[in-house]
Amino acid sequence: MPETMTTAAPSAVTLTIDGKTVTAPPGTLLIEAAKQAGIEVPSFCYYPGMALQGACRMCLVSIEKMGKLQTACTTTVAPGMVVHTENDEVRNARKAMLEFLLTNHPLDCPVCDKGGECELQDAVFRYGAAETRFMESKLHHEEKQFSKLIYYDWPRCILCYRCVRVCDEIMDVNAYGVAFRAAHSEIIPNRGEKLECEECGMCVDICPVGALTSGTYRYKTRPWEMNYTGTVCNHCGDGCKTTLSIRNNEIIRANNRDHSGINGEFLCVKGRFGWDFVNSQERLLEPRVRRNGSQAPASWDDALGLAVERLKAVIKEHGRDAVAVIGSNRTSNEENYLLQRLARSVLGTNNIDHHRTADYASLVGALTAAGAKDRHATMAEIASANSILLIGNDPTQQHPLVALQIREAVRQHGAHLYVINRNRIKLAERQAAVFAEVKNETEALASLIGDSPSGELAALREKLQAESDTVVIFGSEIQGRDVQRLVRWALALPGRTRFVALGDYANSRGAADMGLLPNTLPGYSPVSDVAASARFESVWGGSIPSKPGRNIREIIVDIDSGAIKALLVFGSNPAKTFGVSKETLAKLSLLFVADLFPTETAAMADVVVPAASFAEKSGTVTNLCGEVQALRKTMRKAGTRSDFEILLALARLLGAAWPYRTPDDVLREIVERVPGYSIALPHLLVGGAVPTRPEGAPLALERADLVFSSGDSLFTSGSVSRFSWALNAPEEARRPRGHIF
Repeated sequence: MPETMTTAAPSAVTLTIDGKTVTAPPGTLLIEAAKQAGIEVPSFCYYPGMALQGACRMCLVSIEKMGKLQTACTTTVAPGMVVHTENDEVRNARKAMLEFLLTNHPLDCPVCDKGGECELQDAVFRYGAAETRFMESKLHHEEKQFSKLIYYDWPRCILCYRCVRVCDEIMDVNAYGVAFRAAHSEIIPNRGEKLECEECGMCVDICPVGALTSGTYRYKTRPWEMNYTGTVCNHCGDGCKTTLSIRNNEIIRANNRDHSGINGEFLCVKGRFGWDFVNSQERLLEPRVRRNGSQAPASWDDALGLAVERLKAVIKEHGRDAVAVIGSNRTSNEENYLLQRLARSVLGTNNIDHHRTADYASLVGALTAAGAKDRHATMAEIASANSILLIGNDPTQQHPLVALQIREAVRQHGAHLYVINRNRIKLAERQAAVFAEVKNETEALASLIGDSPSGELAALREKLQAESDTVVIFGSEIQGRDVQRLVRWALALPGRTRFVALGDYANSRGAADMGLLPNTLPGYSPVSDVAASARFESVWGGSIPSKPGRNIREIIVDIDSGAIKALLVFGSNPAKTFGVSKETLAKLSLLFVADLFPTETAAMADVVVPAASFAEKSGTVTNLCGEVQALRKTMRKAGTRSDFEILLALARLLGAAWPYRTPDDVLREIVERVPGYSIALPHLLVGGAVPTRPEGAPLALERADLVFSSGDSLFTSGSVSRFSWALNAPEEARRPRGHIF
């Protein structure tokens, strides 16, 4: 009988670092093993997740039985290894390296933007090098402006190559290179004298010194003069965590240098620079009421009082069905929950909708019907997937973190990417194992899951059926019954298939989950479901209308016909998004708008009130993967109120006695009442991303034109981006959408 051969898992390696016994997996770099043991080994060129460089020599350590000092960033652990990271030989070597790095480095710490955060400054303070043996004059070059957002100061550069490598390996843009040799070496743009890139600013944050600086932050303040608050970016639906730096009640910069959140240190151009709309001089800062044909400033009491007076008049004369509400996919879960409660239990109408940028209802319904409600992929699961099927959308432009996770899956884990798209998007050109260029994604899907696909679709399906643990990612092109067909087919693939629907904005998923839909309650139960309605009525009091309301397209038509007399709009711009004309909006007896800016819709309003931005309120948002994260209030803009406060005031004036005092009160009700939202609050409160598992049987999608993507680029974000200097300033912002860097 033949012997059965088994391969034992490699055992852990035990070594000694500075007298501490350390255990690490085989292949672990010495610098990482030391970090796990709480021992800091300084390094400039080393950065986790990127290829090894071994250029700065700051991580030199002494290893017994080795004749020379070794670089900890390129040496892997070995059994019995005895390492010294702070003996005299090591300290003298590091001091000598610092002396060498300071040969041409300017001593301009008092004015350098990196002062107080500079890794070189910290190392010099730790090891000395206050005196130099080099008497030659320092080389000097004038500072260069690589783009509107990024500046380069050559004398400060220590040639660690982090910027070159992060742009090449992580971002797949290859915008940087190195010119000249020896002491004259410098970082240069690869395509001419100016950067041609995604302007993500990763190079600025990863730079250990002040060589690369931000055009929105430089020479404004010092790090110890700011307050820091971690919150969630308010642009796309990826849900990147960002740390806002505040001074004098104004946002000065954003980054995520503590690597917390689902995005690690990554932020795109919108997350790192596109916060400046919060500081815009064009923000609405006082209510306005239309009198004698034009808007005039008013007090909050007058504005809300007039809105409620007209609402009551419309309901008395035309009935509750003459009122409609349009919500936002940027406002918080708590605000969306209260908005639909206001519509259903106070105004007595299901005429409520929002701009749907992905068909989350159909995805939840299909997974619930298949008994697979746990098959929503998290953002981390995209990066660790064995294979990825991407249908429609352009994640590089519209969902940068999703694109990063896909690239990481391919680069770090050898995942196979399969793309079906009508355009030759960057991921298809650079990372795809199979790219099926099609005329229409819906027709391609029908062919893919049909009896006899042809061409690239046939090859793609054959390869997918040989994969395991596939993550299926699809855009707004796939909706309604096509989502159901896709889910049924993909669940039959080998392994544990998971799904992601790509919605455009920060809380597109949360808006749908919280019931900003005319035919479903929070949690995707139909409004006609007696048991589901009773679950909310027991808390809200009164009864919820059981008849589905009008969707947003029907609302617009019925405004024009006169059937809708009052429209409440929160954080949306239907005049621009849905092309509603001024003549149509003028037919309303009441148009009430709560927004940050004087948008096309706000300009037509009878009552417009200034709302708070994401940086000025607390609550939660749900990203496109269904992960809930906390918004943190970082500042207050005088004259504005959060949608939470506005809704409480409206409800009170309409005679409703709501018990909520803070967004946390609403969140507790959501956790208790909304299916799939029984989340662990402690994990949420410490900054974690908590996955939800919604389940329900929503009604079929009413019509195809309800779900559509705005088609934003890296530099656009609906109406908000018009008020951001940083997103409009770069030359790349004026390139055709879809340009591949």
